[in-house]
Amino acid sequence: MKTALLFTGLALAGLSANALAANNCTVKIAGTDAMQYDIKTATVSASCPTITIELTHTGKMPITAMGHNVVIAQTAVYQAVANDGLKAGAAANYVPKGDARVIAATSLVGGGQKTKTTFPGSKLKAGGDYSFFCTFPGHAALMHGKLVVVK
Repeated sequence: MKTALLFTGLALAGLSANALAANNCTVKIAGTDAMQYDIKTATVSASCPTITIELTHTGKMPITAMGHNVVIAQTAVYQAVANDGLKAGAAANYVPKGDARVIAATSLVGGGQKTKTTFPGSKLKAGGDYSFFCTFPGHAALMHGKLVVVK
């Protein structure tokens, strides 16, 4: 009986976590001078009318030495988008202009700066395979994570 209650409690806790995630329309990410994001996974709901990505650079290094952004794309193309971002250059925030593979992208920020971007939740499909990553030169290899999309 105790085991059944324990499993029921764990199942309800899992449902509660999914219910909370389903209402999450804002993702907060911090980037450091150690070339890392503070999270590896973020969860949002495709039912959100608008999704907001907020990036805070908690380091002190300038944008030219340790700039960070957050780009969202399907996982299958994230490395190609990051590579093409290098060609786009700093003036374009290392994001190819008009690239249909890019679902959303923040501007580039340096130490102590913040930025955010919003995009329609309808651009994401529940269960889709999405990643968030930094396209500053050399950063995508370490600064990337999974964007989980729920209904």
